[in-house]
Amino acid sequence: MTRAGRQSCFFGLAGLVVLATILVSTAQKVAVQPKIVEQAEFWVVGIQARTTNAKEMSGQGVISQMWGRFFKENIPDKIPNKVDSTIYAVYSGYASDRNGEYDFMIGAKVNAVTGVPEGMVTAKVPAGRYAVVPSATGPVEQVVPAVWRQVWEMEDKHTLGGVRAYQTDFEVYDQRSQDPKNSQVDLYIGLKR
Repeated sequence: MTRAGRQSCFFGLAGLVVLATILVSTAQKVAVQPKIVEQAEFWVVGIQARTTNAKEMSGQGVISQMWGRFFKENIPDKIPNKVDSTIYAVYSGYASDRNGEYDFMIGAKVNAVTGVPEGMVTAKVPAGRYAVVPSATGPVEQVVPAVWRQVWEMEDKHTLGGVRAYQTDFEVYDQRSQDPKNSQVDLYIGLKR
């Protein structure tokens, strides 16, 4: 191959790499359109704490500590009447909006709220309209905060599919999130009727 041919081939490959980088970067910035679903009521049993987004972003939050406790104390195995192995993170008891206090709970869906162990609480996830926003796939500690930022942006731009109710929201950690370094999580954002 001549020098000109090699240069042409190199610039062709370099051009493809640049184009692929632009396409991937653009695809990551395109927001996923939420799917609107009618969710039936269900109950969750688990552990709970009160926090704010400001506290969580300052490094003084409780959410990461709760996740650590949840697994260190083997909470999933202590929850009676579990429906399956899916883990739910429930946000409820909102004082106002995303800037106010809320309750954060980690637990499992149950078919009965009897025999709840000491130190655990129950939460009812009410029936209603929810916008389902999936996270990207990747390390859970990166994809979950990123999808929440996406939800807040959609909320600000009125592209969430409705107005947030600030009653109950939840994250679903199912079989797609078994590997914490390669997880996908669904956020269910409660909407006003």
